[in-house]
Amino acid sequence: MGGDWHPYPGAADVGASRFPPVKPDHIVGLGAFCDLGQQGSDGTRDQNFAVSEFVALQDGRRVILRADLDFTIGLRSSGESDLGDLREYETLESLTRDVLNVVLPDDDACGEDHPWSWLADLARARGLNATTENLRGLPYEVLLTEKVQRWLARP
Repeated sequence: MGGDWHPYPGAADVGASRFPPVKPDHIVGLGAFCDLGQQGSDGTRDQNFAVSEFVALQDGRRVILRADLDFTIGLRSSGESDLGDLREYETLESLTRDVLNVVLPDDDACGEDHPWSWLADLARARGLNATTENLRGLPYEVLLTEKVQRWLARP
């Protein structure tokens, strides 16, 4: 992933009226960014990842809806002397699954595979004209930053 994304101007300024609404047909996708979070004690046995969820606009911008998510993976010893490097057990696919798990609701209370209504509310709070139905039908992508990809590739 290159440096082609950045937070939508004013994304932290929820309800800012200076940004005109974007028509629902201009929202073309949803997704999540995954970046390295705080590193564990030795860097090989556990790693934290920061996750933010976004909507993608037709003009190429990505509007961050929430950026307060994270998860940690790690190796735990069960008496064995050396379990090796955590990255030996991780793949792009396993990290993608972990990201998808962290963006889902903690319980099944909403009855959906994703909190579409809540995401539409977050998008509207950022000046976007989004509906639950519009978001539900869009593609969802997980983007691992270059730092995550380099971490996974091991030096």
